[in-house]
Amino acid sequence: MYKVLVTEDSPIVRKILFKLIEDNPHFQSVLCEDLASAQKQLNSGETFLAAIVDLNLPDAPNGEIVDIILPYDIPTIVLTGNFDEHLRHMLLDKGVLDYITKESRYSYMQVVKLIDRLRKNMSTKVLVADDSLTSQSFLNNFLRKFRFEVICVNDGVEALDALEVHKDIKLVISDYMMPNMDGFELVKKIRQDRRYQDLIFIGLSATGNSMLSAKFIKSGANDFLSKPFYHEEFFCRVLHNLELQEMMTQVRDAANLDPLTSTYNRRYLFEYGESLLAANTNITVSIIDVDDFKPINDTYGHKTGDTLLEVFSLLLKRYFSSDLVARYGGEEFVVISERHYQDVINTTEMFMNKLRGLELTEHKITMTCSIGVSTGDTGSLDELIDIADKRLYEAKHAGKDRIIEMVAV
Repeated sequence: MYKVLVTEDSPIVRKILFKLIEDNPHFQSVLCEDLASAQKQLNSGETFLAAIVDLNLPDAPNGEIVDIILPYDIPTIVLTGNFDEHLRHMLLDKGVLDYITKESRYSYMQVVKLIDRLRKNMSTKVLVADDSLTSQSFLNNFLRKFRFEVICVNDGVEALDALEVHKDIKLVISDYMMPNMDGFELVKKIRQDRRYQDLIFIGLSATGNSMLSAKFIKSGANDFLSKPFYHEEFFCRVLHNLELQEMMTQVRDAANLDPLTSTYNRRYLFEYGESLLAANTNITVSIIDVDDFKPINDTYGHKTGDTLLEVFSLLLKRYFSSDLVARYGGEEFVVISERHYQDVINTTEMFMNKLRGLELTEHKITMTCSIGVSTGDTGSLDELIDIADKRLYEAKHAGKDRIIEMVAV
């Protein structure tokens, strides 16, 4: 859970911010009414994700709170009752994330939305491609202020190399004029590779050519900005594109996920599983079935049964986080892994040991599972699943709560 430092002398505003912040399960608010109490919290050694501050406090009427907080490297949002253009520019130049006026409920929602974006940004990797070290340094510092993880390169060729190494990059920000490969050629190369279909690409240029925007976007860029740009404009474009990407991912996941367990569904299992097999013939397939699930349902009811399946699937996703986990049907799940076979078996044994030690729901129900495993290059996912299913059958008949890696004779 991330802590948010709120320094505000108005009890009503503190109450509003407390409610909005605490409604997000990721956050805990620490409320202060003046500079002295905020300083005490800062000196306590606590780590804060962000700070929300008013500029007019009883013991700091001229915005002194900003100069106190910024040296602690805490992203700071000013929430104030008065808009002053000169003050806004001065605070943004100092390093404040945003300057928001208390105009309506939307203003408070905007603050909390920005804090949640900071949380997400901590696991968001951004690639900056720009041959100007000055521009590169500016973008790097600006993005890191918003808690992005940033990788910088000097041209399009280096950008493609970086994408191969850092496969979790979500956003590319590229200048147009670069040696070896410019930004225009870079976006075309990226869009030709299906692996990068969800990658966000924002083009930049200081040339002032109005046609560049259309050329970038027609080639596959999500957005374009002319240099120099305003602080808010840049961040709003980045934020908008990231939110759009997240919405598209949610829509796609809704079609691919099982609604109860949030594991992948059977259709996605076969679609994506076949592509894994085509790329790597030595995948491992495990079919995992909850033991004696029907008696549990009959005794405690389907609501309890659903709760157990949710917990079971959460445990599966935790232990097999780098693998494909799908609900095959009922209380049966399939795990497809590209990892070394013995690593998969070791993980499976740890998963089973953890499951045995749990007491679930108010009924203190214990669970075990039986597992059939297959691996190799049969050429067909159906065949691997069929082999694993036969081994699961053997595990059930051999006494349950076990793994069968080969058909019993």
